[in-house]
Amino acid sequence: MNTVTPRLFVAATQQNDGKTTTALGLFAALQKRRGRIGFIKPVGQRFVEIEGQRIDEDSVLMDQTFGVKTPLEAMSPIAVEPDFTRRYIENSNNEFLVRRIQHSFDRAAWEKDFVIAEGTGHAGVGSVFDLSNARVAHLLGSKAILITGGGIGRPIDEVALNKALFDREGVELVGVILNKILPDKFDYIRDFAQRGFARLGIDLLGAIPEEPILRNPTLGQIAKTVRGAFLNAGNRSRRRVQKVIIGAMNSEHAVQYFKPGTLIITPGDREDVILAALAANTHSEHDGPSLAGLVLCNDLQPGAVVLEQLKNSEIPVIATPFDSYAVASGIHSMTVKTQPGDVEKIEKIQALVERYVEVDRLLGKL
Repeated sequence: MNTVTPRLFVAATQQNDGKTTTALGLFAALQKRRGRIGFIKPVGQRFVEIEGQRIDEDSVLMDQTFGVKTPLEAMSPIAVEPDFTRRYIENSNNEFLVRRIQHSFDRAAWEKDFVIAEGTGHAGVGSVFDLSNARVAHLLGSKAILITGGGIGRPIDEVALNKALFDREGVELVGVILNKILPDKFDYIRDFAQRGFARLGIDLLGAIPEEPILRNPTLGQIAKTVRGAFLNAGNRSRRRVQKVIIGAMNSEHAVQYFKPGTLIITPGDREDVILAALAANTHSEHDGPSLAGLVLCNDLQPGAVVLEQLKNSEIPVIATPFDSYAVASGIHSMTVKTQPGDVEKIEKIQALVERYVEVDRLLGKL
């Protein structure tokens, strides 16, 4: 296996701490400093079907964003499908999987000046099939960096636990990046977290504030979550939702919550709320940003006249079989992933990492 090309294994203390976001930002930052950057996600759990192959979503994101020029199957050698773990326990094939990862790394590193390897969750994820993140980092001969959520006590505890697994595999943890720090507590948290990590001999290499655009879902993502379909304006599926309200009250009371960027959830037969939304949206389009959209619930639709008005309007409308509570709960708990082609969000991620992560000091440790 290639032992020459510099590499970094990016892991996190838990799911949704911002590992992919950070890896994407680091890719752009390293591209400026090192030139040709390779990417591999050795073990992926969320995948899409491309030409009959299961490819991890993050590998697709990196390839479509940066044009990595590596075969997708090499960037995503192992996709953990639903029965993967059961089959592995029944018939262990660890040697085959290890060879596949290492061979794929050779292809990902071919003619590259640096390679980013992205893990899956915390250091222990994958242990059930003998390929924990810590183990994979060891197999690749890579040093590691941990991404953790903004805070002091809990992140330090979780990093200490993850470091123990990396230490056991002989993988050097070069540092930590704190992510999603509340802006009004940014300096305070960064200061005390840095001191807390230092007591454990761990270097804080970056602290990134929470950014609304990164947590706000698009209409397309919401439609997928609630198994909905666009009745109109499907071309606005990338419109980002800033706030969600349930329009269950009288329209005269509901209208005060109809602000720009707001998504309104309402039963499909509440014509008073729908007409109020249409009126509010028509007014706002002349004065600035409009409502994000409407979600009509319970597989109900308004009468023919109002439905025609909706279809002829500029406000995106999603119809779903779920009730208002299920829709609101689904949106609240959904994981907002960065999508290929989400230019505004990707540019924001790159700017955040360039500004708040000490990339040059990180490179010095590698």
